[in-house]
Amino acid sequence: MSRHNSQSHLPRQLYTAQQVRELDRLIIEQLPIASLKLMRRAASVVFSAICQRWPQLRRLVVFTGAGNNGGDGYYVAMLAAAEGIKVQVLECAEPERLRDDAASARIQALAAGVSCRPCDVLQELLSARFPQDTVLVDAILGTGFKGPLRSAHESVIEWMNGAGLPVVAVDVPSGVNCDTGYVGSIAVQASMTVCLVGLKQGLFTGKAPDHTGEIVFHDLGMPELVKKSEQARSPASSRLDVYAISACLPPRPATAHKGLCGNVLVVGGDLGYGGAALMAAEAAARAGAGTVALLTRSQHVTAALTRRPEIMVRGVDEPDGHGSEQLLALMQRARVIVLGPGLGHSSWSHSLLRQVLEFAGAHLPVVLDADALNLLAEYAAQGDGLDFVMPAGSSQWVLTPHPGEAARLLESAVAQVEADRFAAAAALQSRWGGAVVLKGAGSVLCTQHELTGSALLEVCTEGNPGMASGGMGDVLAGLIGGLLAQGLSPAQALRCGVCIHGEAADMAAAENGERGLLATDLMLPIQAQVNRL
Repeated sequence: MSRHNSQSHLPRQLYTAQQVRELDRLIIEQLPIASLKLMRRAASVVFSAICQRWPQLRRLVVFTGAGNNGGDGYYVAMLAAAEGIKVQVLECAEPERLRDDAASARIQALAAGVSCRPCDVLQELLSARFPQDTVLVDAILGTGFKGPLRSAHESVIEWMNGAGLPVVAVDVPSGVNCDTGYVGSIAVQASMTVCLVGLKQGLFTGKAPDHTGEIVFHDLGMPELVKKSEQARSPASSRLDVYAISACLPPRPATAHKGLCGNVLVVGGDLGYGGAALMAAEAAARAGAGTVALLTRSQHVTAALTRRPEIMVRGVDEPDGHGSEQLLALMQRARVIVLGPGLGHSSWSHSLLRQVLEFAGAHLPVVLDADALNLLAEYAAQGDGLDFVMPAGSSQWVLTPHPGEAARLLESAVAQVEADRFAAAAALQSRWGGAVVLKGAGSVLCTQHELTGSALLEVCTEGNPGMASGGMGDVLAGLIGGLLAQGLSPAQALRCGVCIHGEAADMAAAENGERGLLATDLMLPIQAQVNRL
């Protein structure tokens, strides 16, 4: 690998808060163990992680809430006090609101001499000055948070984020929805999140990665019977990285020829957008496609051949008549079509989209990206019925929308898409068929199980912020097309393509940094990656 993947050691199964609560219950039944003892075990894991990361720790300030997350915090404070570390618990909930285990934990903390005081924001926090060997512990909300935050919590979190001290979140940074990754007005910006029993899916997508810091996981000694239970073996989603896609491309036989490796046709590049289609075509070639053809506007032909002469370029300005014949000839030779990079919204664009989808039908894989997605959304919104794609959607489609395109395809709003990226990806797949990736930090993939037909959700943890630059999506579309041409199924090509794309960006960033990373910087790393699988 080009870098140390800090999450490569983490489990792949990702759960919702409700699923983890059920696993908690099973652990308590199977060990058996009192729930209070399990809480103390969780606190021991958190405290151990803190001491390992900050061995010079001299002071701990623990912020507690009313639920079991707060109970964990009280026990963390007790363990620290027993080790001679100065401890202060600042309570963000009135003691009378605590129930069951959390209330018992507070009583034990007080009996152990731990100072527990109300977290009066104005009087306590704004005047506090803590030394630099202090660590803050966020045990306020945990997995129960769904939003919105109370104003008192907002003030506390704002102070924690501005204190300039390390922050450790117990299970989930307060203010992050652990099911969806949604963050509202503010959330704790943790240096480390100690995730317990099961990894929460929301920590890996949306705005959550800005708040988790390093993720540390411990299953609290989950018994084998629980690990083998239906609940544990049925996660809400899975974590996906390059380690999960090994051997997806078999070695080529000694007698391999370009025809064996497939032909990709890229259709796009309206006036002024020729670069998008060219980058997609080049990425398909670097992914290992035997031949790549590009149908674009005539004015882009010279530039395309100058940049990459290996690509067979056809210039078509009138997609009807003779232009239609040229397109048909190219489609008849293609094993897969990449439609959309730089396609535009002109009559040229509409004509090409209709011809490609009418020809491809349900038998030829099509990667739909960028303007192809926008045009489909436009047809659906106008009630055209998408008669030229019957039925609407295909098992052979691969859709690669960013949140804006996803919102248009779902006739929704970007804010709604980002509020629950898992639900949005599943809705896209249900509405449009095929294999879908909702791009962004923690890209969410939705494919269909080959046997049951049920939706499978995955979160890709490859990639970096340097990918926030023009052309990255075009490269991904072409890369997926190149993998499809070599015989991978749509679901396989999507999974491999998204991971290779992210890891290639990480390799390029490791060389020269994230800022200023260009889409074309990924071409050679893509080639390196497909030869390591």
